[in-house]
Amino acid sequence: MDLPVCRKIIQNAWVVKNVEEACLRWARDMGVGPFFINEFDMDVFEYLDYRGEPSELRLKVGVAHAGNVQIELIESTTRKSAYRDLVPEGSSGFHHMCVSTLDFEADRNYFEALGYVSATRGRMGDLEFAYYDTRTLFGCMFEVVTRTKEFEERYEMIALSARSWDGKDPVR
Repeated sequence: MDLPVCRKIIQNAWVVKNVEEACLRWARDMGVGPFFINEFDMDVFEYLDYRGEPSELRLKVGVAHAGNVQIELIESTTRKSAYRDLVPEGSSGFHHMCVSTLDFEADRNYFEALGYVSATRGRMGDLEFAYYDTRTLFGCMFEVVTRTKEFEERYEMIALSARSWDGKDPVR
């Protein structure tokens, strides 16, 4: 049985006030790093919705690995988003767990059949993602992202960087 909740959690994510500061604190206080930061604006999304309506999304994301789990720190400047559903503007907090999938539509149907609505869904090239509002089950969102070749290569590059990280250049 290949239920989404039976898969390996590959990422835990927090919404933060300032991604650079949060990355530096995680590196200093927790020894997690290096963090790779990217900015996402509307020009990277081919499709994006919030609660079924077309939407906008602007954010900075820092990712690193802590053992086998990717840590994602998200600074969102978008007021209406899945991020603000859990973490009010100006505050920080845990937001979601993530799994990857080879069959995005099957997982979408699975979550919808259970009554978990998509808070945000989007597409960037071959990569599709959705945040399901699973607060009644987990107290947080649950992200499903397609397992593309590019996704796997970047995930592995960040994991390898963490394994050989010497503590220098914590934010890249």
